[in-house]
Formats: sequence, C-alpha cells, structure tokens
Amino acid sequence: MSDGYAELEFDLPRALLRDIVALLDGMNSAELTALNLTRVSDAPGVYALSSSVTGELLYIGKAESSKGLLNRLTRHMRKLDGRQYISPGDIHFKAIRIFVFAAMDLEAALISHYGGEGKLPWNHSGFGSNDPGQQRDTTTYKPDHFDTQHPIRLDHCFVEFKVGKQSVADVMQQLKDGLPFLLRFQRPNATSRNSFEPDFETSEVDIPRPDITTREVLERCIAALPSGWHATALPSHVICYKNDDRRFPSGTLIARS
Repeated sequence: MSDGYAELEFDLPRALLRDIVALLDGMNSAELTALNLTRVSDAPGVYALSSSVTGELLYIGKAESSKGLLNRLTRHMRKLDGRQYISPGDIHFKAIRIFVFAAMDLEAALISHYGGEGKLPWNHSGFGSNDPGQQRDTTTYKPDHFDTQHPIRLDHCFVEFKVGKQSVADVMQQLKDGLPFLLRFQRPNATSRNSFEPDFETSEVDIPRPDITTREVLERCIAALPSGWHATALPSHVICYKNDDRRFPSGTLIARS
C-alpha cells in the first residue's frame, strides 16, 4: 500500500454465506403452519426445514423472485398435508429474506456448508419437485425417495363436493384444483389444458356426501366412464388414462372401468 492508494479484494459470496449461516443458526424455528407463514413475505430468500421432533435438518431451499419464500413454504406445507406418516406440524422452518442476491448459488453453498446432500435427506429426494413428469409414472421409486417414505393420502377428504350428480369432467377438475398432490388425467391432446375427453363430459357421477374421500371419488368417476379407463396411484401422484397398457412398477390400481 502506498500513500493515497490501496487495493481490496472482497469475497462477497463468502461474506454473504457467513452472515446467512450465522443468522440461520442463531434464530429460532417456527412450526410450518398457515398462521406462522403470515409473517413471511413472498420475496427472494433462503429457508431451512427441520424435524420438530429430532431437530434434524431435512431440507435447504432457495426462493427466487418469481416464487418467493411464502409461495415455496406454503407449497411445502400443502404437500406435507397430503402425505402419509407425516404432517406439517412435524416440520419447523427458518426463512431469511435476502434483499440482494449475489451471483452465486446460495442453495448449493448452504447445502455444502451443512454437510452436503448426504446430511440433508430431503434434498434431491423428490421433495421439492412440482410435477414429477410422465416418465416418472413407469419408473420404480427408490426406497430412500421422499415419495416412497411418505406416499400420498387417498383415504382423506381434501375437496368438499356438492351432493348430487355432476359430470365427471367437473368432479375431476375440482379434484385436480383441490388436491395437495398432482392428479394428471388424459386430455384430448397435449395442448388442450382446459378441455376434457368426451367421456368426461358426457358421463355423470353421483356424489353421496360432501366429505367423500379422494379414493372413493376416483372409484366412482372411473365406474361412471366407458370401458378402458383406469385410475392408478403412484407414491407421488395419481394418473387417469384410457386404453393405457403401460406398466407402473410403483403404482397401485385404484379402479378400472
């Protein structure tokens, strides 16, 4: 250093990671509930999920501007509500809003800091994914996959229907909109996201009570359709297709018409 001049090489990513880790480690966690999430802004940031029973760190995630912290945590809470052997109350969260994101992968840096994927059982286990994709239908789910350990709940009422006869199209769309897991059913073509197969439009299903379970609704819908339809439950989602001769190694048949 000379008079009037100096140089400083500041490691911004390392400093940011250091401050985030210190804040995460020093803050209390909160139960993953809708009430607690009212304090979370839908802004960019990072978050951690842990077991409320053991305190084990389960998942590190990052939320960007398009889908902020509130969106991500709400989606996780809803996903857990639709799974067996676990509930949102079993999970605590910590979330940090970050006003300026550095040009670095904060999620990867935090995962590495907390021991890597081997120490975070839900990272890269399928927990954070939205739609597993159609290729997932015919694959075998690994034993340590999140969906294998916590498959979807079919024997529960997630959607309250009006009692009486309705078209299968209306009922299936209500299920798709209301379930905390994916329901994928056959459309007339790949681009017709808002239209239905004629069988769905012309067939009616009788809903006997508003608190009907997901399994029973699907059974009744399939029974109302012409021959060839099936509903099959995968650990992560439900599919409903016609004249489908694929094999589903991890699937369980719900009903076939």
